[in-house]
Amino acid sequence: MKKKILIIFGTRPEAIKLAKLIHQLKKKNFFKLKVCVSGQHNEMLYQVLNLYKIKPDFDLKVMKNNQTLNLLCSKILKKINSVLLSFNPDLILVHGDTTTAYISSLAAFQNKIKIGHVEAGLRTHKLEYPYPEEFNRKSIGVMADINYTPTKIATDNLINENIPKYKIIQTGNTIVDTLKFSLKVLLKNKKIFNKIKKRFSFLDSKKKLIIVTAHRRENYGFGIDNICSALKEILKKNKNIQIIFSVHLNPNINKKVNNNLGGMKNIYLVKPLDYFSFIYLMKLSYLILTDSGGIQEEAPSFNKPVLVLRNETERPEARNFGGSLLVGTDINKIEKNVNKLLKNKKLYYKMSKIKNPYGDGKATDRIINHLTKFFN
Repeated sequence: MKKKILIIFGTRPEAIKLAKLIHQLKKKNFFKLKVCVSGQHNEMLYQVLNLYKIKPDFDLKVMKNNQTLNLLCSKILKKINSVLLSFNPDLILVHGDTTTAYISSLAAFQNKIKIGHVEAGLRTHKLEYPYPEEFNRKSIGVMADINYTPTKIATDNLINENIPKYKIIQTGNTIVDTLKFSLKVLLKNKKIFNKIKKRFSFLDSKKKLIIVTAHRRENYGFGIDNICSALKEILKKNKNIQIIFSVHLNPNINKKVNNNLGGMKNIYLVKPLDYFSFIYLMKLSYLILTDSGGIQEEAPSFNKPVLVLRNETERPEARNFGGSLLVGTDINKIEKNVNKLLKNKKLYYKMSKIKNPYGDGKATDRIINHLTKFFN
């Protein structure tokens, strides 16, 4: 009898990181796979699902603007419980540290359904940074029957928390798998490539391109204001740069960024980009400023330095190897480090030449091989 697996996720980054795993699991006759999305992101999530031709079997449709975390949690718990009872999977797979991953794991645990946690073991060791993600991932780690860790640091974090070693499998990060797969598709498909190239033909090839993204709850309010102020100062003092800011749809970010930066010369505010377009821009870019975990993992594959717009990171590997710097949302710190990387070629070369510490593109294969053994 086929083993039933339910993959549950709700955000755009999760969808990107799980895309290859979903496609590969569907090819395996040993498993009966179904996909459930919560809709924690909605428009942004379906952008990725359409790109990778993933059709969810269940859509919880939980998202509404400005709802509280507790309301979101209660809605996910009620709806995912119904899905678990109807499909009755042998195992659920969740990813990372989202509210969807945490609540789905709680529901599975309380229904005595096994849990596999992809991208397990990431830690800042500070419960409030990031909030609520640090709590979410620590809680999932305790409940999970299998923890698929991306790096040795993540593995060691779980061992130090007394998670049994037999529950920990180090695989590498699935983002590297998706990135390599997507890059091949992009470079082979001239129609897609040329369409994206035309879309960004307004960029000046003589100017250095800086990509900016920001979306984390910890940066709402003063954080995003400071980021915008720093970008204004950087643009004033550097005429040879251009900035693309991929602006999150969340009103807490979107409204502030547009009010602060709308209409400024040499900065282009764009809606969240499809993944192929973002890969294209990462390849073109000189430098990336972000609070995104996924981009911290992707950038080393393109040899791009990253300034992390956070005070803490659960992905210290690139920083330890010298490929990224924590700058938080301090205006002076952001401006100072961007200017350094624009002017100091030796520093730029040093930061851009690290090998990607997050994986080799074979994480998906390792997860599937382990799941096959797990059920035999």
